[in-house]
Amino acid sequence: MGGLFITFEGGEGSGKSTQIQRLKKWIVHNYHALSLTVTREPGGTAGAEDIRNLLVNGVANKWQPATEALMMSASRHEHVKHVIGPALARGDVVLCDRFTDSTHIYQGYVGGVSASLLQALDTLSCAETMPDLTLLLDIDSDRGLARTTTRGTGENRFEAKGPAFHEQVRQGFIRRAAEYPARIIKLDANRPETEIADDIAQIVARLFIAKGLVVTADEGAHKDG
Repeated sequence: MGGLFITFEGGEGSGKSTQIQRLKKWIVHNYHALSLTVTREPGGTAGAEDIRNLLVNGVANKWQPATEALMMSASRHEHVKHVIGPALARGDVVLCDRFTDSTHIYQGYVGGVSASLLQALDTLSCAETMPDLTLLLDIDSDRGLARTTTRGTGENRFEAKGPAFHEQVRQGFIRRAAEYPARIIKLDANRPETEIADDIAQIVARLFIAKGLVVTADEGAHKDG
């Protein structure tokens, strides 16, 4: 049984963290034999979390987009090498909050870093490790930004870039989903979270069937990474 890599993408306040936790609970309840690793970007290792702190805190214009892309890729390399790669090799289902698509949107589509350079960084940072499925939570950018004011994490550097920036991010994700329809599924995240979670569960169930993950309730245990 090989591993599966599922990523969640979307603008600020789109509900990625909430839906990851809902999907985690659904998998644990319905597929007891599957081992899970839940992680995030930038982050996932001690060193990568240090880079995250540099990226998500401070003033909005703290870094140039190319600098951000290099830092994201450095963080990602550690993440893939020490967390995602080993988890997939074990056969885990990996749920990750953001991955390469975010870099292509935030630093590429919006920031202006060339797609060819970002692709080269992808090759360096994660080699052939790519998601089997990406769930794009598409939300009105103003509504998403309004949600972030209640999170209280203090990680607000990107939120501070303003409404126009975040509308560009949204449009970039929509465009990327159209470019990779076999991998990226766009979901309307303006709806109640239970409706979104039900749609995600159906999509993931179909993926499990397609990948041959037919398991019984007593075949294994769950691990939260």
